[in-house]
Amino acid sequence: MAWVAASPALALDSVEVNVIGIDDDNRAAVTSAVEAASLAFRSLDEPLESDADLFGVAVTDYARIIGGLYGEGFYGPAVSILIDGSEAAEIDPFNPPTQIGVITINVTPGPRFGFGALDVSPRPDSRQGTRLVKGFEPGRQARSGLIATAANTAVGEWRDEGHAKADVADQRIVARHDEALLDVTISLAPGPKLRFGTLTIDGDRDVSDKRVRQIMGFPTGEVYSPEELRDAVNRVRRTGVFATVSVAETDTPNPDGTLDYRMTLIEQKPRRFGFNVEFSSVEGLTLGGFWLHRNLFGGAERLRIEAQVQNLGGEQAGLQDRGGEDYTASMRLTRPGTFGADNDAFTFATFESTDDPDYKEDSFVFGIGVTRYFSSRLFGEVSGGLRYSEVSDAFGDRTFKHAVLPSRLEWDRRDDPGDAASGFFLGVRATPYVGIDGSQSGAVGELDLRGYLGFGANNTTVLAGRVQLGSVVGSDLDATPPDFLFFSGGGGTVRGQKYQSLGVDQPNGETSGGRSFLGVSGEVRQLIRGTIGAVAFVDVGYIGEDSFIDENAGFHAGAGIGARIGTAIGPIRVDLGTPVSDFGDRFSSVELYIGVGQAF
Repeated sequence: MAWVAASPALALDSVEVNVIGIDDDNRAAVTSAVEAASLAFRSLDEPLESDADLFGVAVTDYARIIGGLYGEGFYGPAVSILIDGSEAAEIDPFNPPTQIGVITINVTPGPRFGFGALDVSPRPDSRQGTRLVKGFEPGRQARSGLIATAANTAVGEWRDEGHAKADVADQRIVARHDEALLDVTISLAPGPKLRFGTLTIDGDRDVSDKRVRQIMGFPTGEVYSPEELRDAVNRVRRTGVFATVSVAETDTPNPDGTLDYRMTLIEQKPRRFGFNVEFSSVEGLTLGGFWLHRNLFGGAERLRIEAQVQNLGGEQAGLQDRGGEDYTASMRLTRPGTFGADNDAFTFATFESTDDPDYKEDSFVFGIGVTRYFSSRLFGEVSGGLRYSEVSDAFGDRTFKHAVLPSRLEWDRRDDPGDAASGFFLGVRATPYVGIDGSQSGAVGELDLRGYLGFGANNTTVLAGRVQLGSVVGSDLDATPPDFLFFSGGGGTVRGQKYQSLGVDQPNGETSGGRSFLGVSGEVRQLIRGTIGAVAFVDVGYIGEDSFIDENAGFHAGAGIGARIGTAIGPIRVDLGTPVSDFGDRFSSVELYIGVGQAF
């Protein structure tokens, strides 16, 4: 029995749910199904405006509760809904009660049905003998949702084979109450195999038909494939130009076996701007912003200009006269659908002025590149350009000139990139560089692997882990631009430790970055109530002088706790970290980190 008191918005005092004639093992599941289906029960948390409305939803609850029981495999239920002791179905709808105090829902589910004889046909030759849907099998619990899933899956099999107009021709369901079995017969009408026909484009837009078709890569003349159609539509959405992208197929195929489509596009406002703010008690305040034009020349070209300043007001971890603000300004112009529908061409330029604890570097890089989308979750990028930098660090004042080939690959299988509860993320970056005018050649590589595992109802507990690897090969430590080297410490690596506090100590008493890095982070994220959550974390970092971590690598660690507050733009993050290793003086300080989104 479930009983919940109502809020004082109406006269309703309580809604009771009684499940009768069923064993304890199944009672909880049936009670939950009834509560989920009942609008009257839901009104306890979401009060209605009047008792007349409450009477109306109580009457409709008969059908809703029966549907919920079908979903659990009970096809012979008896449902009684009493309003202050009177059966709701027997109350005159033209003279409803003016005040409702107690609603009692009594449910006798009857026996739970299993699937009996099942027949879904015809199926494509390639799918003969395979299981259609897990659970849709003789003897398994006959949940009604599985029937709809089986029908949709069977239709999808034919559509995957090129039969765009496949549909359910007939469906027959027989409940054998004496045996508590449900027989299901689903007859399919595959229709003919079709090919993609012509595409008509309309709507409110400035991007030309020619460019839309180049970006979309609509497969005219090819055998129909729902995956090909999804990919084509997603290419248009990926540009970010359009607020609405809808595609509809014609009702009737053409005599030549083709099927025509109509696409409707509505553009967003072409210009957009945004900003970001982060704070750390060590690294100080970070302020950034961007300006974006989505359709610069009328061909869906994106121009994004960004600027950021970091370390405003932060403490410093190394030489005090070396610490200061870091400035970044960048531009990137992207043209989608270039050299193929799944390729974007781009040009870029970035200026950085870095004033970190142990080095200063002013650098400028520009170049061109291509992004390749292998799927909606996997893309790669290759570019080439020139890089110039002026440096002052532990090795003195120097100038570097390089031809660079920055490339990256990202595979994102997270359920929510901003607040993941399952899946993984893999990012790989590699930048070969060729020295000019005496600068040494080499390559820098980085790997970022993150994994997530949620537990409990709605993933209220999440285990999150991260591994970061970095290595510089080819160039000597003192002949590598410091921006290519690795430090550890701070919000992006080891929380609780001072910003970039771990590097490689030099004979002159100063510190440089290392040619190798290993970082490991672990978090336990716990949702406490509503959108409020708590986090416990441990971070570990290693920095090595050579290209690979060995026993001589420096080590430090940090740990702490944090809070998360869910918002429409992502969780607000507040973390407190402290050193837990001898390096950094164990428990000697507490650092504060504030930002939007999870730490990783």
